[in-house]
Amino acid sequence: MNKNVFGEPLIPCCLSPMTGFYRTGYCETDQMDTAMHTVCAVMTAEFLAFSLSKGNDLTTPRPEFNFFGLKPGDKWCLCLTRWLEAYQVNKAPKVILEATHEKTLDLISLDELVKFAVKS
Repeated sequence: MNKNVFGEPLIPCCLSPMTGFYRTGYCETDQMDTAMHTVCAVMTAEFLAFSLSKGNDLTTPRPEFNFFGLKPGDKWCLCLTRWLEAYQVNKAPKVILEATHEKTLDLISLDELVKFAVKS
């Protein structure tokens, strides 16, 4: 069973739009998910622009991949390293800790994540 950063069962991040590496709505991960889509984040215009500047356009719809683009306020399972990059330049979005996978703690402390916490 996948656990969140509190060691409790992982709750869904978002079902609409369907998120997660496996598009289950959960920020679950395994060895196939090499980018670790573990951080359940609430999108902001600032973060979406930052992601675009890094070559990852999360706003443009790609219907051929059943992806309709994200907008501020949407919840999405972010790659841990992308969230960390944004954090390092003060552009990190808020996170839903109960839906953020415990593997996130491999690179960022719970104390730091708590500073960005919001309720789902």
